[in-house]
Amino acid sequence: MARLGSSFAATGLSANFWTGAGLALSIVAGIAYASAASEFPWYFAAVIGGVLLLISGFFDMIDGSVARITGKITKKGAFLDSSFDKIAETVIFVGIAAGGLANPVWSMIALALSLLVSYTRARAESVGVELRGIGIGERAERLLIVAIIGMIPHPDAMNWAMIIVSIVAGITLVQRIASTSSKLSST
Repeated sequence: MARLGSSFAATGLSANFWTGAGLALSIVAGIAYASAASEFPWYFAAVIGGVLLLISGFFDMIDGSVARITGKITKKGAFLDSSFDKIAETVIFVGIAAGGLANPVWSMIALALSLLVSYTRARAESVGVELRGIGIGERAERLLIVAIIGMIPHPDAMNWAMIIVSIVAGITLVQRIASTSSKLSST
């Protein structure tokens, strides 16, 4: 990843630029998913949305690498990265529900649990508990599930993706609450 980050840093574009590019692609992915509600074929909407989501995820990895390589890790960048991540997740899940690619209730459950996973990490960190790497389904894993399973050429594929994301996010939420509670009990 360092070599790739170096290549992107060499462009002269900041880490925040790549964070913004990732958000922009996520928004376009959400629009692509939502287009399944129009006369655009559902499968093409799912594939285009999935490909854009994967590219967006790539930029989400690049931004941190660029910041580290250029020595420009800032609180502003960290704030923008985490905030844009939540906006992107919301747009993706809303686009999937609006496009009728998955049951809206499962989409809402997946979104709610995904946001709660992120919230528990942010809240734990605010009281001095590090949760990076705690849980089976961080953001990258959840979005990979959506993108990859969603591209399976079956009309219920995205619904299964929402169910799987809900389960994975639910388990991660419990793992993070338990880990934080355990660490705070010893202080």
